[in-house]
Amino acid sequence: MTNSFADLYERTNAALKDGTANNPIIVKVSSRNQGGFESRITLRDHTIVSDQPHGFEGTDKGPKPSELLLAALAACQEVTWRLYADAMEIPLDGIAIELRGIQDLRGFLGVDDAVPAGFQRVEGEVIIDSPASDDELARLRETVDAHCPVLDDLMRAVPVALDLKRGSSGS
Repeated sequence: MTNSFADLYERTNAALKDGTANNPIIVKVSSRNQGGFESRITLRDHTIVSDQPHGFEGTDKGPKPSELLLAALAACQEVTWRLYADAMEIPLDGIAIELRGIQDLRGFLGVDDAVPAGFQRVEGEVIIDSPASDDELARLRETVDAHCPVLDDLMRAVPVALDLKRGSSGS
């Protein structure tokens, strides 16, 4: 790698400050149901298959949507830890994220409207391999918690507007 994450951080910050950065960015995905619970999700030049496990009448061809949400948080945490560790010159030899989301199906299936349809809570561990001091890691964690985009999306109410249209789903 010719450039460090610290270089990326500095270049992007400079471009944001001088107005030359492509900002704001728009992230797009498209999903098409393939029959049953299987969805084919397209994002940039990538395709992800999502499905329900056999125990929920799916064909288990891919992770279920709530698992994709946890995966997005885990991957975003890793990127944010890596970026800010380099930018703050805190040594980080390795990072892993392990997450668990607790769900109560009564909300999703409309059995009890007082129960949330999604996760009741998400918990897990950030496993760090670093010679940094506890104070440095605490400072890094505070920065990551303040700037991880997916964590931010999950921690605050993000306005969502979904229009209903008639037409071919393309499947």
